[in-house]
Amino acid sequence: MAIPPPNFNRPAALVPGGIPRPGGIPARPPGAAIPPRPGTSALPPSTQALPTVATSTSALHPPGPAAQRSTAAQPDAAQEFVMQFKKQLLPYLVQALDPKLLERGNEASLKKRIEELVDERLTVDKVPIGRQLRIKLLGDIIDEMVGFGPLEQLLKDDTITEIMVNGHQTIYTEQKGRLTLSPIKFLDVESCRRVIDKILSPLGRRVDESSPLCDARLPDGSRVNVIIPPLALNGPVITIRKFSKSPLTMEKLIGFKALSQSMAMFLKACVHCTLNILISGGTGSGKTTMLNALSSYIPDGERIVTIEDAAELSLQQNHVVRLESKPKNIEGKGEVSIRELVRNSLRMRPDRIVIGECRGGEALDMIQAMNTGHDGSLTTIHANSPRDSIARLETLVMMAGMELPQLAIRQQIASAVNLIVQISRLADGSRKCVFITEVQGMEGNMVTLQDIFKYEQTGINPEGRLIGITRGLGIVPKCQTKFNANELNIPVEIYQSVLHHNNPGYP
Repeated sequence: MAIPPPNFNRPAALVPGGIPRPGGIPARPPGAAIPPRPGTSALPPSTQALPTVATSTSALHPPGPAAQRSTAAQPDAAQEFVMQFKKQLLPYLVQALDPKLLERGNEASLKKRIEELVDERLTVDKVPIGRQLRIKLLGDIIDEMVGFGPLEQLLKDDTITEIMVNGHQTIYTEQKGRLTLSPIKFLDVESCRRVIDKILSPLGRRVDESSPLCDARLPDGSRVNVIIPPLALNGPVITIRKFSKSPLTMEKLIGFKALSQSMAMFLKACVHCTLNILISGGTGSGKTTMLNALSSYIPDGERIVTIEDAAELSLQQNHVVRLESKPKNIEGKGEVSIRELVRNSLRMRPDRIVIGECRGGEALDMIQAMNTGHDGSLTTIHANSPRDSIARLETLVMMAGMELPQLAIRQQIASAVNLIVQISRLADGSRKCVFITEVQGMEGNMVTLQDIFKYEQTGINPEGRLIGITRGLGIVPKCQTKFNANELNIPVEIYQSVLHHNNPGYP
């Protein structure tokens, strides 16, 4: 006798215990024994009354073209089945699994045991499930128990650069500079909170009502920001800036036309000659990507100290010391700020100091370091233009609380910073280096700047992508003297070069 397919549009029936069932399908009476599968042991008594979800093979395989057209506005039955079955199965797995398997390092054994238990449940309940749907169900359950739940699928997709969870039912992703709504969602708020705990607990961090926001990172280096109610009104919010498995090198950025060959040649010489470089740009413009690419030009024999809020830089040199700030503990103590790490790094005999981002009083310590023999330092700052980055840096120095005259601050900045690299995210979502600007010094009470290279938009192609040119402005920078002194063959012709950008910047 064929089992009728579940109708997920009918009101859900309630089994004893109040667990909703799709399609009004009755459950096995409470307390009824579940016969063990041949060759396996009986299930734990406490889980024998677990509600089951029955369905038919026809409901679990994709419908034909006509059916697809007629049900386009309805929820996908297979996806709904996976969500309902997974929701009912997870509490059972928590009880049935050996707690030792949940410890770190037992992932392989845990996955095998989960597969056995899921197959056992499908067999006992005689669920006629197709092979593809069984693989999806197993994958979703393993992700929920071992990985980061539904985010695991998005993290494995290399085309996704950013993941934004706005409450447990809404997830947006960024691909090629465009935001799209993902069909993937969490089971419930508790599932979302479990994933947050999985992210934060290995780092010794937490979020709760007393401390409802936190910065963290994933094991692969991806940057994570978490904020929960009462600050987030629509539920937990998770923002993940994915870490590229193959970092974007300068060669790749040139291939994407994010900057020209002449720009790259110039920047390589600047890093080699230990110029202090400030990378400026808006949120999500690619500042950290450029910082990683520039750091690859630092010679191997130098001692590099990196300082970050959440470690995400990936330097390829051998002699790298990585420092990460520490938030307050549950008692409100134990905080170690970026500023303290910058001051401490000066006692660590660094050849180069690389600060992930200047966003507070550490800007003063960084400028003092640049002015006291630690040349070749790199950092990033949030600003929309080279001129704005100087004003922003000036404001950050004032945040150090050192009551310095404005003129003295500007003089310190003018002598410390040699070069500003401005990165922008353009209207079509592409990211480009739009200015390379040299700090010339002081003129009166103003810091003087001189653009060396500039990107100019000239049009839009039929696909909606911007077209433009990167040009040298014909001015030989002051640092050319330093290039010549170090016998670097940088021809002055690069400062007059023009590159047409028919290829959009990197996504």
